[in-house]
Amino acid sequence: MHATVDQATLLQTSAQEESASSQTLIRLEGTMKVFFTDEVETHALSGIHLDISRGEFVSVSGPSGCGKSTLLSILGLLDSPSEGKYTLNGAAVEDLTVSERTRIRNREIGFIFQAFNLIGDLTVYENVELPLTYRGMSGAERKQRVQEALERVGMSHRMKHYPSQLSGGQQQRVAVARALAGKPSILLADEPTGNLDSKNSEAVMDLLRDLHREGATICMVTHDPRYTQFADRTIHLFDGQVVDESTEGPGKNFPDGSWN
Repeated sequence: MHATVDQATLLQTSAQEESASSQTLIRLEGTMKVFFTDEVETHALSGIHLDISRGEFVSVSGPSGCGKSTLLSILGLLDSPSEGKYTLNGAAVEDLTVSERTRIRNREIGFIFQAFNLIGDLTVYENVELPLTYRGMSGAERKQRVQEALERVGMSHRMKHYPSQLSGGQQQRVAVARALAGKPSILLADEPTGNLDSKNSEAVMDLLRDLHREGATICMVTHDPRYTQFADRTIHLFDGQVVDESTEGPGKNFPDGSWN
């Protein structure tokens, strides 16, 4: 009798662990990043352990120079850790070839940058379409994806405009659309409100909140505590280390979804 109970317990525990593992999209284990310049050794990240589940909204906060952007660069395969293990969607990143990393970066990761990074000589439509051209995707499918993404961020009426004809908030919406068009597994946002005024910042954060409610996985770097309230969980960095973690959940200060 006891053996049967123990066996059932073990099976249940194993099933729970397997389910939890399948829900983990990103896992960092003992991640370190060291930069060497002029014989000076700088530890940007030290012993980072981090799990991000599918559908989770995680914010990373901390003072300037604490390693936030370095962490996001590693998560986005723009940089590699000096030590530690990084597992993305079940794949060990350190085992990937350069071409495999490029392919995953293009297909699995959507980037939203503080400076928008739109190409001035391309229209809104062409900026959103550009990453899709590297996938060998048909013109019809690219058109459908671009139109859907622009409609989702409320910018379809501006698709023939150029970045210089848009406000900062509109440019960031286009940048979000560009990230969404690829249907990535995760959105990585590096200070997405950093170059915006308060009104446009609120609009962009409302958009990210809506995307999260629709099931998007988001990891956002921010130094503004107002915006961490939108996340399920906030990781606090200081001198390259995780010093605290809070899980108050979205809407703590804005329970009705408003800012006022």
